[in-house]
Amino acid sequence: MFFIDQIIFLAAILILLGIISSQLSARLGLPVLVLFLIVGMLAGEDGPGGILFDNAEAAHALGTLALAMILFDGGLQTPFKAIKKVWKPASALATFGVLITGIVTGYSAAYILDLPLLQGMLLGAIVGSTDAAAVFALLRNAGIHLNDKLKATLEIESASNDPMAIFLTIGLLEILVNGMKPGSGLLVMFISQMGLGAIVGLGVGWLSIKLINKIQLVAAGLYPVLVAACGLLSFGIAANIGGSGFLAIFITGVVIGNSRFVFQRSTFLFHDGLAWLSQITMFVVLGLLITPTSLLDVWFEGLLIAFVLIFIARPLAVIPILALFGFNLREISLVSWVGLRGSVPIILAIFPLIFELPGAALIFNVVFFVVLISATLQGSSLAWMARKLKLTLAAPVTPTATLEITALGDVDADIVEYTLSDTSRGVGRRLSELALPDSAVMAMITRESKVIAPRGSTLLQAGDHLFIVLKPAARIFVDCVFLGDINSERTELPNRELRVKGNTHTSDILNSYGIEIEDQVESTLEEVIKQTLENQPNIDSCVQVGDIQLYVREMVGQRIITVGILVKP
Repeated sequence: MFFIDQIIFLAAILILLGIISSQLSARLGLPVLVLFLIVGMLAGEDGPGGILFDNAEAAHALGTLALAMILFDGGLQTPFKAIKKVWKPASALATFGVLITGIVTGYSAAYILDLPLLQGMLLGAIVGSTDAAAVFALLRNAGIHLNDKLKATLEIESASNDPMAIFLTIGLLEILVNGMKPGSGLLVMFISQMGLGAIVGLGVGWLSIKLINKIQLVAAGLYPVLVAACGLLSFGIAANIGGSGFLAIFITGVVIGNSRFVFQRSTFLFHDGLAWLSQITMFVVLGLLITPTSLLDVWFEGLLIAFVLIFIARPLAVIPILALFGFNLREISLVSWVGLRGSVPIILAIFPLIFELPGAALIFNVVFFVVLISATLQGSSLAWMARKLKLTLAAPVTPTATLEITALGDVDADIVEYTLSDTSRGVGRRLSELALPDSAVMAMITRESKVIAPRGSTLLQAGDHLFIVLKPAARIFVDCVFLGDINSERTELPNRELRVKGNTHTSDILNSYGIEIEDQVESTLEEVIKQTLENQPNIDSCVQVGDIQLYVREMVGQRIITVGILVKP
């Protein structure tokens, strides 16, 4: 048997164990990263597996590649609207927050471990950033539902604070190992890391969309691979010119994920699976790298440093920043608690080993112990903490799937499946009473095991599965009808024109979107326009009723076929 055969066999077993252990996460109340690390530790030299692995360079290489793919998938799933809403507090936490956390933890570590101050600060910088993989996994897969602002802040902070921690770690290593003096050199390094990373990420993301939509590949399965290659290209370019590859690949993912391109749904599924594989591989390999018995030598010091990090350094960094941006006390408390450490500190702790810094083994063991404590304590108690702070929300109703129409090429339409909840605005109404956009068509309804042909008289019930063909621009309005709560207010409606049929009743507009057209409860939109206009309606004629503007968009003879509705603030 060749050596590579043994490696493939062992890798398959470890990955399978990692996947199976993820099923225990919810039952045991532990984050999946802790279980993956435990699998690696059990497979290592001190465990039943007995695998001897001490190659720090290989672990660093695998960890870097895996983390890059995890951040890329996180970027693909991050909407622009979430970034616009919280970019200021998230970016402040990702820079100043990491700096404050690193200084407080580092000073304490130097005292607790009796290290020189700069080495203590190095340890503080290493554990300064929260872990994107851990935060994404907890918030997206653990059934925790927070408001959009809070959730976006946590995710974007965790995805964007790695460059700052890497910059601080490399900068301190340059001072300790190469004797570089603090000052302008570190400032130039910081600007190049952040600036070049952001520029490359935006540029490669924009070019990637042009390439993906223009190129005609021989196999549909190559499109997800092409997207992955574009992300890695962004990382490689940024890293090789002195920028942050992690920031670049995340931004590239955001740009690609918020654009429309061919085989989009299959690409997202591919990268979600690739991110999970990367996460399992990374944590198992990092678990193999540690010698569990060596943790016993630093457990007490590790507990003290973890205590400082969790209960002192993180709150000191978060409280003033979020208070400045208007977060309330309960939200600040949760963000302070969700400071999970994960793969990034362990990968950064490998740097001193590679640089052969005196005391590097001690720093690595302490960092690994702190990560275990942080992930176990904070990760397992996140749901409990969110409930105690009364910040959890009911599970939102989301489309089960978006099905691409790939057989017809680049068609500007999707088939979206909705599952109606008890509080959906569509429940208890006939299809003829739904004011759906004119570019959305009901294709099929399934109820339990029955398929129901959609007709105007069809009465919708909770639990129905609806398959709707729609143009992407109409998606947000259809979401209002089938995902919106009947008790919610009109503010959920986007500030753009909604186009519906002219014979739509104003009561149906109210029931579907919460838009009330004053004193016109039983009229059709065509009747409202004709009663309000002094002259005969023409294309683009406009009437205003309260803060509602109605536009004539399509006519056949004297009949108004399509009406545009715009709510003016």
